Order: sequence, then structure tokens, then C-alpha cells
Amino acid sequence: MKTKKIVYFTAILSLVLLTGCEPLMVLDPKGPQGRITADIIKISIWTMAIVVVSVLALYSYMVWKYRASKQKEDYEPPHIEGSIKLEIIWTAIPILIVAFLSFITIKSTYEVEDIPKGYSQEPLVIYASSSNWKWHFSYPEEDIETVNYLFIPTDRPIQFKLYSYGPISSFWIPQLGGQKYAMADMLNTLNLAADVPGEYPGRNANFTGEGFAQQTFNVQAMPEDEYKEWVTEVKSTAEKLTEEKFNELLKPGHLGQSTYNGTHLGFSPPPHDMKANTEDEEKGNSADSNETGNMSDTNMDGMNH
Repeated sequence: MKTKKIVYFTAILSLVLLTGCEPLMVLDPKGPQGRITADIIKISIWTMAIVVVSVLALYSYMVWKYRASKQKEDYEPPHIEGSIKLEIIWTAIPILIVAFLSFITIKSTYEVEDIPKGYSQEPLVIYASSSNWKWHFSYPEEDIETVNYLFIPTDRPIQFKLYSYGPISSFWIPQLGGQKYAMADMLNTLNLAADVPGEYPGRNANFTGEGFAQQTFNVQAMPEDEYKEWVTEVKSTAEKLTEEKFNELLKPGHLGQSTYNGTHLGFSPPPHDMKANTEDEEKGNSADSNETGNMSDTNMDGMNH
């Protein structure tokens, strides 16, 4: 009786606690990239659910159909040959499932990596750098910088340039899109957008030491006019960010939210954009090839003359 009471109490307590749980933030998207990610998760869950239910149903049917019966001891079941049709079916079904999931995964990966479509304005570029255990956000267009919080306009693409002043961190705003790593000596690009005004939590999703759990930040999405008012207020009230102050901010520890006039990009520039460097190299190689071709043509013309 005592064991039953414990089980009942545990079940009731679990139900009470679960009723207070909010929906998973990643399944409550507030932007186009977040919706793509949520749709892929839902499709994957439904696909797996169909597979599991089908397998359990077939298993139950087979157990019932071929259960032990009251046959004589000398009963010998008839010999049944294999079925080519069944072999084709249970080989083709997994192939089709894997092909379907692969197609939607590849398609969605290209979509979330690209700049969100359907916006008239150019992306707002924000440099997001991590240090133990805080986030620094530099707005080169506005020449301001914030620590541990973000203000962004709605209905405009946001392009984050990610890098780190310490260990590898993972930049993640669950309701706006997937995560991407911020690393030292490398600049990663993450494209997001917010369609709905509101406050959204962000965090470091990669373990980086004892202060990792508190390395969080808030994202405030607001209409364009409110965002411009905030920028104007910061420009007129915030203190100037100096190199000495920035070096203090980089020291390991936890900080609250703070705002500065100016950015650290001038005296502590981010690492080179690997993608841009690759494109420049390709252009350079193409130019060299054209130049070599032109020189060869010239030499051949000279020889002909």
C-alpha cells in the first residue's frame, strides 16, 4: 500500500508540474528562419511517429496471428517460401523515408543559411562576440555597442557576424532560428529576422566552463521607428567605449546589461570573414587565369607575326 501511495503521489506531482510548462520555444517561432526550423522538427517528429506506430501495429498483429495454439505435439507447420513483393516493399519504404528527410533537410539548410526573403531593406549587420561569460554586440551602422542584450527592428533581415574572444560558444535565439558557433580567428555569419515585436531569450548553447549557464542575453524586437528612437537615445546618453574599458569587459566573470557609444571594432577588429576571403581568392584566381590566357594569346600572336 505504501508503494502504491508513493507512485500515485509522484504521478499527481508530475501532472501538476507539467501543467505549468510552456511550449518549447523552438516550436513557437517569431521569424521566417525560426518557422523553417520548427517546420522541419515537426515533419521529422510526425515521420518518426508514423514509423513507430506502424511497426508497433505490425508487431502486435504478428504476435496475435502467430501466437502459440493448442496443436498436437507432432504438428509441423507448412513450409512457406519467401515473397519477392514483401522484400521489395520493406526495402523500398526505408529508402523513401531517408530520401524524403534528406531532401527537406538539404532544402531547409540552404533556406536558413540565406538572407530571409521578402524584405525591402538591406540586412542590419551586428557583430556578436563572446567572452567568458558574456556577449558583446557591435552595431557598426549606428556606432554603438551593447553587452548581454540586443535591440533589433522587426521586418528587417539581421545579419550576425559571430566570433569569440575565448572558447567556442554557440549563439542561439530559439524563437528566431538555429544556433551557430562563435569561434576565435574565424568569422561565421548567421541570418535571422523577427516578424513579431517582443522579448526573446538568447543564450550560449555550448558548454564553456563554470559560468556557461549564466551566459544569456535578451533580444528586444521592435518596430523600426522605436528602434531608431533607441539608437538616438543611446548616442546622446551612453558613455564612450574605450580600449581600456573593453579589456575590462573581456575579463572572465558575469556582468549585467550595459550600453556604450562607439564599438570595439576599431581597436579590436574581428577576424577575417572566411567566406569573403574565399570569394576574393576565387576572383583573384579567375583574374590570374584570364591574365595568363591573355599573355598566352599575346605570345602566340607574336610568334605568328
